Amino acid sequence: MYDREKLKSLICEHALKFGEFTLASGKQASYYLDCRQVTLQAEALPLIGAGMLELLEADMPELVGGMVIGADPITAAILTIAGEQRRSLRGIMVRKEAKGHGTKKFVEGPYREGECVVIVEDVVTTGGSSLKAIEHCEAVGLKVERVLAIVDRLEGGEDAFAEKGYKLETLFTVEDFGIEVGK
Repeated sequence: MYDREKLKSLICEHALKFGEFTLASGKQASYYLDCRQVTLQAEALPLIGAGMLELLEADMPELVGGMVIGADPITAAILTIAGEQRRSLRGIMVRKEAKGHGTKKFVEGPYREGECVVIVEDVVTTGGSSLKAIEHCEAVGLKVERVLAIVDRLEGGEDAFAEKGYKLETLFTVEDFGIEVGK
């Protein structure tokens, strides 16, 4: 069961750091959300999976997944809870670079061309990582429906997705943690 307040508390306690940071997007920030500190915890990960599954409920896709490594535990949590509820759902992993051996794929997992996928992400800033995952998924014939994230930093990601025709849904925004955006 999804306990939003418990997850929020765990994010505040373990993932939210203040100081001077350079983000993956290259932007400078006075805070950092290291969501691996919660996605790799037994107490927090089921809450994330349950919250994401709730967001998926209205329009359940065939597949969920995103860019390795950040999306991997999220995907696994969603799949585990879906399995416990006897829901049909499969996962994918999207590589940053194609494997140099074997099948040399960017997208790994039990998917078929034409299936619908929802991209999952831990933290969205500009949306660059998920947009790259979307590009790789579409290149293999998957239909990307939308993007789900744990936290939106409210720094342009939602607009970047909207420009490409994708909706972003999140469990939280940075404002839920008392961080004022654009001030």
